[in-house]
Amino acid sequence: MQIRFTKMQGAGNDFVVLDETQGRLGLSTAQYRFLADRHFGVGADQILTVRPPSTDAAAEGIDFEYVIHNADGGEVEQCGNGARCFARFVHDKGLSGKDTIRVQTKGGVIAPRLTPDGRVTVDMGRPQFTPAQVPFDATGLSAVEQGLGQKWPLALDSKALTATILIAVVSMGNPHAVQLVDDVDTAPVLETGPQIENHVRFPQRVNAGFLQIVDRTHVRLRVFERGVGETLACGTGACAAVAAGIRLGLLDNEAHVDTRGGRLTIAWSGADTDSVFMTGPATTVFEGQIDIPDTLV
Repeated sequence: MQIRFTKMQGAGNDFVVLDETQGRLGLSTAQYRFLADRHFGVGADQILTVRPPSTDAAAEGIDFEYVIHNADGGEVEQCGNGARCFARFVHDKGLSGKDTIRVQTKGGVIAPRLTPDGRVTVDMGRPQFTPAQVPFDATGLSAVEQGLGQKWPLALDSKALTATILIAVVSMGNPHAVQLVDDVDTAPVLETGPQIENHVRFPQRVNAGFLQIVDRTHVRLRVFERGVGETLACGTGACAAVAAGIRLGLLDNEAHVDTRGGRLTIAWSGADTDSVFMTGPATTVFEGQIDIPDTLV
């Protein structure tokens, strides 16, 4: 099967974008993995698919459905950097003339908006901190209270490390575990990231964030993403990290997040009823077509 694709990136988080507005491609999990493979396929952290909304969603003002598959082929709820690329894609392809679109994701409705400076701002929805909503199994654990937030003890145990770390758990439509570190450059991201991602207390696995506070308006962040590994940037991870930092009393209501792929700006009032807003770049890298084997395992 031969398909057309667009390669995009947002702060170094890279994507293969597929247009299914005229019909479904019907790709399998293995075929998504093939597309994401950096040796045999196109190469990407995630595969993003643009689909028309359902009839009911369209009646409620939804413009598109946004489907996200990680590099391991699994479908996930949300991808913030991808949302910006999604908005840039539908605008550049003439699929929508709106500056702001409403998009249905598995994790809820988001509203990306193209800004005059070429960046994209996304209403990422409200952060959730209740463990059951993340989901995080807090059975038998006692939280450490800080500011208006909580840090939960998480026991890690492997040949490389036996320790208990403290994490803030946040859902941005997908699950995040954020821990404070002194220096992201020396943080054990590759060592402990997989342990956190697959910890038994996260039944849907989790994105592991390593957050360094520079000052009240500036942080540095690395994220070991669920089903992907460490990426150059993670939009929902940046939102979760800043929301956690605000909740813990460490950050003001707007902060710049420096990732290894670039800078994102995250704003949140701190009110449970208000959305988190993320602003950052979205760039088309190239377009092409690829033959995908019909049979893959």
